[in-house]
Amino acid sequence: MEGMCQTFPGVQALKDVDMELYEGEILGLVGKNGAGKSTLVRILMGLQVPDAGRITIDGKSHERMASSAALRAGVAYVPQVVNMMDSLSVAENILAGDMPVNKFGFVDWKEVYLEADKRLKKLGLHLDVRKPAEGLKVAEKTMLAIAKALFGNTRLIILDECTAPLPYSDIELLFSFIKSLEGQGVAFIYISHHLEEVFEICHRVTVLRDGLLAGTYQVTDLDMDKLAHLIAGEDVKDYERAASPGKDKPVLRIEGLTRRGSYEGIDLTLREGEIVGLSGLQGCGAEDLAAGLFGMERRGVGKVTIHGRPFTAQSPKEAFRQGLALLPQDRNKYGTVGMRPVRENVTYPILDRIRNFLGLIRREEEKSLVDEYINSLGIKTSGQEEIVKQLSGGNQQKVVFAKLAAANPSVLVLHEPTAGVDIRAKQDIFKIVDDLASRGSAILVISSEAREQVGICDRVIVMYRGRMVKEFHKGDPDLTPENIVHAIEGNF
Repeated sequence: MEGMCQTFPGVQALKDVDMELYEGEILGLVGKNGAGKSTLVRILMGLQVPDAGRITIDGKSHERMASSAALRAGVAYVPQVVNMMDSLSVAENILAGDMPVNKFGFVDWKEVYLEADKRLKKLGLHLDVRKPAEGLKVAEKTMLAIAKALFGNTRLIILDECTAPLPYSDIELLFSFIKSLEGQGVAFIYISHHLEEVFEICHRVTVLRDGLLAGTYQVTDLDMDKLAHLIAGEDVKDYERAASPGKDKPVLRIEGLTRRGSYEGIDLTLREGEIVGLSGLQGCGAEDLAAGLFGMERRGVGKVTIHGRPFTAQSPKEAFRQGLALLPQDRNKYGTVGMRPVRENVTYPILDRIRNFLGLIRREEEKSLVDEYINSLGIKTSGQEEIVKQLSGGNQQKVVFAKLAAANPSVLVLHEPTAGVDIRAKQDIFKIVDDLASRGSAILVISSEAREQVGICDRVIVMYRGRMVKEFHKGDPDLTPENIVHAIEGNF
């Protein structure tokens, strides 16, 4: 890709960006949210027409790449947000467009299920191929999309934040499979904000900063600090929260909460101003607990109180009114109204607070509030009226966070709050989390990012097979990322 340029209203997304990819290579593509990564790959996939630039694949040049030409050239894309044909089965999603037929021209359903199952097992996945895709969790949908790309007739696979929702065991499985394809000439563009993964899987890394090419480097010539500096244009250190004041006033109290098949005997107290981490492998029960508390799923039996009052919410709306808010892992499905502007997404939960006595919205107050969060979270947007769906993935995540921060709930549950967010934005988000805690909110952070939990949390609790099995406290020498990882894998 040579001389790529792309301008959107009020934003220079790309300016004279070059990128090369070789047969059998794994190339990292990194940069802050809004740096131009998504725009660059959309151009490569023929989904975006650049203002200028040329793409050459196997010696054939394209000034305007069509999506059909990209597919014929063997380019496949696994997006950060995986969309499935939810009403169809897992097998139909895998084989869509290439369904086996019998001699009469009808779909051979026996062969469909056998072939889909065979492909999944090659990746070490064990899903019910007859099951509707709508019943899959985020991690399962991501792995399904990766499987479809890997087993297609592809030569170049673009992986966009593909590991964000995956447990460590599945990440290792995916990396092992990717490395096995190097000798077959399959090339990968690996987009990620998890810099340690870039060092683990990539040969070279291309860095974008504010739409410009900051350089392409051999991974062996860099370390974590150098790469973080290239991305941010400044030195960036891990966020380290000061020890909490140690307030004893309970906000959320959970006693003996049990839902068969999901979690059992959950006893947890969150205190005023406390940030507690909850970690574990996919399926450990943490995700189900978050959904149960927020009324998205059945909560089960047990006692839950907020500020000593029974918490009885059976729906997200009731949970919000009773003081508990959730930042969901799937922001597109549950966190934003994609076709509405940033302003509305930030303020729609708190409209009652900014109405006047006639019931009309106080627009100046609303504008001031939204500007405050755009600035404090560094949301890269052309303005408050920009449609949320047009923002980069990380900026959409920050819009969801702004919405919840504006509501200032008593209890805030954050599910993978930094997924798809760049290193500088993570700092901004952690500062907002810290600020909410200092105002008295009790915060539960469900995350697979052990290093981040060590920096931001007062306590870290590990769940394993539906039970809370280990607890680490800030200041204790055993609170390390390595010890948390060992615990979540069952070594406690």
